Amino acid sequence: MSAIDHAHTIDDLRLRARRRLPRPIFDYLDGGADEEWSLGRNVTAFSDYEIVPDVLTDVSSIRTATTVFGQPAAWPLMLSATGLTRMFHGAAEPAVARAAAAQGLPYCLSTMGTTRLEDLAATVPVPMLFQVYVFKDRGLTREFVSRCREAGYAGLCLTVDTPVAGNRLRDRRSGLSLPPRLTARSLLDFALHPGWSIPALTGDRFDLANVSHRTDALATNPMSLFDFIGRQFDPGLTWRDVEWLASEWNGPLAIKGLMTPEDATRAIGSGASGVILSNHGGRQLDGAPAPIDQVAAVRDALGDGPDVICDGGVRRGSDIVKAVALGATACSIGRPYLYGLAAAGEAGVARALAILRDEFERTLALAGVPAIQSLSRRHIRHRPQVGARLRIGQ
Repeated sequence: MSAIDHAHTIDDLRLRARRRLPRPIFDYLDGGADEEWSLGRNVTAFSDYEIVPDVLTDVSSIRTATTVFGQPAAWPLMLSATGLTRMFHGAAEPAVARAAAAQGLPYCLSTMGTTRLEDLAATVPVPMLFQVYVFKDRGLTREFVSRCREAGYAGLCLTVDTPVAGNRLRDRRSGLSLPPRLTARSLLDFALHPGWSIPALTGDRFDLANVSHRTDALATNPMSLFDFIGRQFDPGLTWRDVEWLASEWNGPLAIKGLMTPEDATRAIGSGASGVILSNHGGRQLDGAPAPIDQVAAVRDALGDGPDVICDGGVRRGSDIVKAVALGATACSIGRPYLYGLAAAGEAGVARALAILRDEFERTLALAGVPAIQSLSRRHIRHRPQVGARLRIGQ
């Protein structure tokens, strides 16, 4: 048994990641916006739901296979796009994609990734998704569409909840720089974590691999690429831009970052094939509702056809069961697999997925549900947190 096999929960992996990463890097992974209310609520909201089991049901065989955005998934989970993945481990996105493929799960590469989309498609030759923005420079977005089509990506995920950057106080307080570099402020913390610092600061150049060709100033200013991308986010986006992207891509398209039945309906009407309910992991609007609390209403609004993905707060396999019972097609995760990556590279990602799958299948068996297609709202009950409300009012 390897050391990482002694991690039995996602929280165990989080603690290992915290020990391995310098404080500014861990806070970038772990933190949220402002008071981090939404960050915490994403996780705790799952505890508001109880699973109501069936008994004396044959669960000797558990069937978990499904499809997510038209792609086969061995169980209802996808690995969502996370930017700057190389910052947490040098194995970066290829390690995550390989671990996902081994589990039969879809993986979504970020525009802000540190691996070229073409290189990842060649390294992990299974259908993948690509997360995209509609930038001010529409030519750059059109270029991504073309590159994804040529590289064989199966779908696009358009992120729409970043008209401006969230107020991520942990990063401001730690003085985090992108890309990470030694400063008087960070020197001691980096020195105390040589297992991360030496490979990170002496290895491959840290950049945004999918957009680095768009600026020639990297040689003289290591921040120029990040400044360039920061200026590309467009606060003037509307539904017309969704329609434009849908027509450019003409394939599976998910809108990520919406939260309401009305916006979900508008997304499908604008050409999307599914929606990802998300508050950006609590990193944008602090005070936004937890995605799990929006699943049922959005499913009711959309009917049975479009995919509805619950993104945010998943820390247990039982969380996935709850989301599917409420009407989600699947869940997506970011931090859980990044904790594993930071802790032990590809083996850590594999461990995170194994933990969640084991918990997921065990929960189905204990709930008396032999197939995920049998999960329904009769298996779930909302339990208001009366005590929590009283404490807030005191």
